[in-house]
Amino acid sequence: MLLEDERTALAEAGRRLGARNLVIGTSGNLSARREDLVAVTPTGGIISELTPGQMTVISLQDGRVVEGELAPTSEVPMHLAIYRATNTGAIAHTHATTTTAIGLVADEIPLVHYTMLSLGGAVRVADYACYGTDELAELVVKALEFKQAALMRNHGSIAVGSSLAKAVDNLELCEWAAATYHQALLASAVTGRAPRELTQAEQEEVIMAALSSGYGTTKKIEPEDAGE
Repeated sequence: MLLEDERTALAEAGRRLGARNLVIGTSGNLSARREDLVAVTPTGGIISELTPGQMTVISLQDGRVVEGELAPTSEVPMHLAIYRATNTGAIAHTHATTTTAIGLVADEIPLVHYTMLSLGGAVRVADYACYGTDELAELVVKALEFKQAALMRNHGSIAVGSSLAKAVDNLELCEWAAATYHQALLASAVTGRAPRELTQAEQEEVIMAALSSGYGTTKKIEPEDAGE
């Protein structure tokens, strides 16, 4: 089976997203790339229930089906456009509730929490275009420039990553940021105070602190020096 590892990762990611209530039925799609081939979820498939064997492998060059029995997701143009424009290894897209809602009323999720720096800072909202079109693909590629996630107007959210697990991590962080921003907006309506955004200096401080400490990665406790 071509791209067996990637197809297995797609099935695992689908179950993970389903367990976190970030997908509903057949909404959304996933893909993972290896060189000039891409494993994708099939159109009409319930993402949280798909098996590796139900995934389809397509050509990065022209989108033709290389292996698989099911037609690939209707968002093939968007996935291929992102791969061609970036060096990303995987893509996760869903219609998660809060990111979809924020995309209806805002042009971005401002940088309201330092963890959003791992997404590239504020998360942009791509303008609306019909699903499955080259127009939508172009708009999403633009919104993802120098970013790891974006919202899609009247549609949902999308994230990229070096692996499918990382793409899902980024998608979950994007949904959390949207939920946090939503709660801040509700509080703002009561207090009259706009949600606070991190300043440039604060962003730079966080980046330096993260680089020096290895923030976000596990590390072993160093054994005590001999003789102590």
